[in-house]
Amino acid sequence: MLRSISRLAVVCCTALTLSACLGGDDSALSPLLSPPPGLSKDPKLLVATTRMPVGDPARKPWFSSERAPDMVYAEARLTPPSDSLIGSSEWSIAKVDSITRNNAAQAFAQAALGRDLLLYIHGYRESFETAATSTIDLSEGIRFSGATGLFTWPSAASTFSYVADREAAMWSRDALEDLLTAMAQTPSGGRIHIVAHSMGTLLTLETLRMLRASGGPNAMERIGAVVLAAPDIDIDLFARGLERLGPDARKITVISSTNDRALAVSSRLAGGIIRAGAADRERLESLGVRVADASEFGGGIINHDLFLSNKDVQQVVKRAIERAR
Repeated sequence: MLRSISRLAVVCCTALTLSACLGGDDSALSPLLSPPPGLSKDPKLLVATTRMPVGDPARKPWFSSERAPDMVYAEARLTPPSDSLIGSSEWSIAKVDSITRNNAAQAFAQAALGRDLLLYIHGYRESFETAATSTIDLSEGIRFSGATGLFTWPSAASTFSYVADREAAMWSRDALEDLLTAMAQTPSGGRIHIVAHSMGTLLTLETLRMLRASGGPNAMERIGAVVLAAPDIDIDLFARGLERLGPDARKITVISSTNDRALAVSSRLAGGIIRAGAADRERLESLGVRVADASEFGGGIINHDLFLSNKDVQQVVKRAIERAR
């Protein structure tokens, strides 16, 4: 018995020592103390979209690239990976239901009531299913314990649709503002943590500007972390947007990479103006945002989705959320 107590004391002391060594709100949580992942307890993805549903009831591919007249709320019921040798090793969408076309923003807010929300906003060339997969991978990767949501706009999911996608993203600003406003005004709601990628960061920044302009500083109180991964935004436009956000710009963390090939192409299309996600760390930090320079982690051809493909970069998202709590 004494030996068992002694071993337990050693384990506890070791855990406390490791916790002290990790220290600070930038460290990852100890696995012994981490809350259970939200999707494992409730395998459901909350969806707000400006895409048209496919069929009634919805059927694969669930949502198209056509623009819906009004924002739609839906719930994607998920099937977790199987432990069996013959089952799927990936998450999948079993069905999409609870489709709401009227008061979609309020329906989404009620579904997330009382919990923190991880809201993912995808970038260019994404279908609903690829965006949903990225959302699930992100939530599972950081072991997010609240509700997981996706705001998906009508990308054409085509390599040659860059300009059309940009217009579709900007067309969706009002819907995203309505969603964030409904979330912020819902009593007993949790924090809203936003992760946006690529072209989705432009949609996010413009919407946050609108939200603050219409609702003032109080409108941003429920917004927690805002992580802009590989932002495909003109650096001058980015700087102007941050100016309009004022002190709320401090909520933003930028994941940048100077060797992001996709942003290099985007820069050429924009007449050579550098994109915010490919700017030097010093230039970004001078604008008042946190910066995680992922250049050293990029060993692939594109290096545009490191926050999903690289575990170290993914921890930047987790730490940003922990700080915001």
